[in-house]
Amino acid sequence: MDLILFGMQGSGKGTQSKYLATFAHLQVFETGAQLRRLAQEESELGQKVKSIIESGNLVPTEVVMEIISNFIHHLPEGKNALFDGIPRSKDQQEQFDALLKKENREFKCLNIKISEEEALKRLTTRRLCKKCKAVYPAFYAKETCEACGGELETRRDDTPDAIRVRIDTFLEKTQPVIDDYDSRGLMLTVNGEQSIEDVTKDSVEAIKPYF
Repeated sequence: MDLILFGMQGSGKGTQSKYLATFAHLQVFETGAQLRRLAQEESELGQKVKSIIESGNLVPTEVVMEIISNFIHHLPEGKNALFDGIPRSKDQQEQFDALLKKENREFKCLNIKISEEEALKRLTTRRLCKKCKAVYPAFYAKETCEACGGELETRRDDTPDAIRVRIDTFLEKTQPVIDDYDSRGLMLTVNGEQSIEDVTKDSVEAIKPYF
């Protein structure tokens, strides 16, 4: 059983994916990380991805699906996946569902749900490590990263206007995907407006019957 993780920007989805992957012994597929990894390869797919990234263009859905297929085929035998950040739209969902069906892979979805107001509050006050890109919430008082000691900074695109655009895009493009999976009985939902520990606890409880 694979797991597809959803959450509005600021929901802590990236943080929770690490805990859930450890609990359920899943290998994480994070679109951005896979693109960067493939761009370093000399393979045909790697060079295709590198060319697209260097041109500044968005990676087409067809290529994203090719990357997911490559990821699945390189999973160790018996290993399941946690998909973080995919599918983001109905167009992607149709092709993603078809790919998983072709590969005979079953899946459940988990949505870490927060309100628009909470997302705005979190995103305008969070900071990122310059070195390892770890994310720290407003209540983290130190000026350096716990993991690597790097300096913390506010993301340049974490302005209220830019954040509003990202939230609106999520509501327009990704929320319909969440609603569709929910209508098919594939969606589990937890309250993301809790402490990190409580969100983790509720998320683990939600997926435990399936993993």
